[in-house]
Amino acid sequence: MTPQDMEARIVRYGDLQPCKTAFIDAHTPGSDQKENFTIIGGGVSESPDQHVHIAIPHGFNIGAAGQPPKCRNSLHDHHTAEVFFVLKGRWRFFWGRWGDAGEVTLEEGDIFNIPTAIFRGFENIGTDYGMIMAILGGDDAGGGVMWAPQVIEDAAGHGLVLGENGKLYDGKKGQTLPDGVKPMPLMSAAELAKRPEPTTAEVLPNHVARYLDMMALADKKPVKVIGETGLLRDKPGFEVDLITRSSASETMHQHDKPSVLMAMRGHWRVNWDGGSATLAPGDTMSVPENLPHNALPSMSGEASLYHVVATGDPAGLTWTG
Repeated sequence: MTPQDMEARIVRYGDLQPCKTAFIDAHTPGSDQKENFTIIGGGVSESPDQHVHIAIPHGFNIGAAGQPPKCRNSLHDHHTAEVFFVLKGRWRFFWGRWGDAGEVTLEEGDIFNIPTAIFRGFENIGTDYGMIMAILGGDDAGGGVMWAPQVIEDAAGHGLVLGENGKLYDGKKGQTLPDGVKPMPLMSAAELAKRPEPTTAEVLPNHVARYLDMMALADKKPVKVIGETGLLRDKPGFEVDLITRSSASETMHQHDKPSVLMAMRGHWRVNWDGGSATLAPGDTMSVPENLPHNALPSMSGEASLYHVVATGDPAGLTWTG
């Protein structure tokens, strides 16, 4: 694998291409300044304008959301796992039918494994542009997004309609639903009543891991963050590890599926037979299956790296109380 081949599998933070019309709330005040990024996999964007950086199937999707202060992402759900970690800024995550069942504030490096079957949203409560990275289960990312009914109703008042085909139609651009395509139906009262409303106290212990705690635990070997034996015990179709300066190993290793390296802090040199490349914070690298490699900090100072690999497990943990 030549350096040129591998460079094509690296998405640099500075090269990320945003989509500002990815979802149905793109014109809704309070949500109309967010940017969506699809880094690996097809993602869940409802817009044909969404750029996909790396389309190679990995068994999961990698995306990101960038938002200025006070901008929020509306209440939604996925059929498969959704895991976030904060790359930049300070974020409030909230959940429930109306977004008031519970909430948690995440700082940089913190990670949140959100159960399926719960509406969730998030907002940047920091003082500058923020970025959160997302891991979605499955190659098809669960078949799209399910929106809380009020989100669809609010969007219609600002010219956006979601078709039952999962595509977005923008009245401000003169677009209308094609013949034979009906609007996406709202969830029924019966469907909504089945959705749990866990409290903050119920969700935090098994679904949120704090960066400083993980850094302390990864002093000798990488810490398993999400997995069957992880800090957050779940089998969402992938495993997530956090690697630090003190837990990085020079030993070459490989996986039978593509894996992903996501630099959180510091600069990392990824070495393989045939070359090497350096990752900066916010960079994402796809490592081919069966390619021996390692990742080592290349400069002094704090260094941390999230590592993701598919396991082939089903959708992930659904909240059952």
